[in-house]
Amino acid sequence: MQDRAEQGSSQGLRLDRRTLLAGAGATATLAALGFAPEALAQQGLKLGEAKEFSFEALKERAKEMAAKPYSAPPNPRPEVMRRIDYEAHGKIRFKPEAALWANGPSPWPVTFFHLGRFFQKPVRMHVVDDGKAREIVYDASYFEMPVNSPARELPAGAGFAGFRLQESRSGHPGRNGEALDWKTNDWVAFLGASYFRAIGELYQYGLSARGVAIDPAVSGKAEEFPDFTHIWLETPQAGAEHVVVHALLSGPSLAGAYRFRMHRGKGVTMEIETALHLRKDVSRLGIAPLTSMFWYSETVKQTAVDWRPEVHDSDGLGLWTGSGERAWRSLNNPPHTMASSFVDSDPRGFGLMQRDRETGHYLDGVHYERRPSLWVETDGQWGRGSVQLIEIPTDDEIHDNIVAMWVPEAPAKAGNAYNFRYTLHWLSDEPFPTKLGRVVAMRLGNGGQPGTARPRGVRKFMVEFLGLALEAIPFGTKPEVVLSTSRGSFSYVFTEAVPDDVSGHWRAQFDLTVAGSEPVEMRCYLKAGDTVLTETWLYQYLPF
Repeated sequence: MQDRAEQGSSQGLRLDRRTLLAGAGATATLAALGFAPEALAQQGLKLGEAKEFSFEALKERAKEMAAKPYSAPPNPRPEVMRRIDYEAHGKIRFKPEAALWANGPSPWPVTFFHLGRFFQKPVRMHVVDDGKAREIVYDASYFEMPVNSPARELPAGAGFAGFRLQESRSGHPGRNGEALDWKTNDWVAFLGASYFRAIGELYQYGLSARGVAIDPAVSGKAEEFPDFTHIWLETPQAGAEHVVVHALLSGPSLAGAYRFRMHRGKGVTMEIETALHLRKDVSRLGIAPLTSMFWYSETVKQTAVDWRPEVHDSDGLGLWTGSGERAWRSLNNPPHTMASSFVDSDPRGFGLMQRDRETGHYLDGVHYERRPSLWVETDGQWGRGSVQLIEIPTDDEIHDNIVAMWVPEAPAKAGNAYNFRYTLHWLSDEPFPTKLGRVVAMRLGNGGQPGTARPRGVRKFMVEFLGLALEAIPFGTKPEVVLSTSRGSFSYVFTEAVPDDVSGHWRAQFDLTVAGSEPVEMRCYLKAGDTVLTETWLYQYLPF
């Protein structure tokens, strides 16, 4: 997994700029809108030679690359890169006046990350106008840096580490309604391997997505991190409602082409199309992978491990299965790496979510209560496979230790090709809410009944649900608990309304008796007669 270094929507309309720019007046139109090569050069950007570009050609390029041996991106000056450490890198700032589209036509200017010790592989950036792509050539003059910065020793054209989409030049409204300054606020960031992030509905970066996951948590194999080696930024027309970005992915095991259509609205949505081609066999091929951090929550916390009540970017995995079941799997920080599979066919969606939004549950100025939830909305038939959850032990908040992804059922063999479409929703909550009661809290304690000796090997669980379906049950009716477990037995099972005068707030209570230290898989939901009232709570209990 990757350390938590900085990485880094309503659906956008399709944009056909060839219609806008067709005919003899195309060059004049480009110049009038402010994105002719000459205009970009006046901003201080140096551009390479114009070359034909299309997404179809990019997909063909990825296919051809996969048929050849892998070639790693060149490192222009590794000895210099090593000297651009965390402190030195933090002193390098991209100049806003040099931003791509700083003067239009796009509402969202683009700034670039500098290379350094932790981001040594250069990414080639391009701007696309009317089917013609020009490389944005790296130059130290784009950046503010100390006179003695080792970055000054890099050659011209060394490349960039990544890019950001800045907030709108017209001033996107902030959390308090104020217009955000685009020069100091961004909403999308691509940085490191194939990682990218977006600011959510609550104006806070948090978890990351990435292009693909190759063999995470596979015994005897090191995880592979392919790179976005080339990026193409399509020049939007004035007043556009989305940005289109293309990316070329390459790694030892595969090559791929990506198209992102990104929209800044209440949160951020990204419509993604990808075409992947395998160079080698892959044991665990992760599609639409999400990466987050979970150290501890109110459920299980070592005594005095940290002063804060909870520390996590996400607290659960949400599932919407192909059959329509809604489920919630609470996250763990396990004693050793665990991989869980939720078998499905044509899933509707899944996501790593941050449901707990109470400031007092975190008490931290980094605002974990504002971290975005990230939902994958599938598009088309994804076939049989599983949503897989990887949980890796951590003893600090600086490491991303959680991965959620779709893994196709069929073996991923060299020569295989994959095409997927999906939309990422970076929001506060799920984009498609349900009326079912949802899990809002889970608590553990010693089992047994109050006033009696608490037996060893018995754990008490309290699972709280809240939702419209629970509000609608008749007065005097108690929901029924439906429980199952992979091993052990249940006792002292009942439901009750949570005594807080909140309508539709119920909890299920039960004791689990289990021996040994092997994990226990549990399921729980509430119903009334044949009517399901809640999503399904899933949990992997690790006896201790």
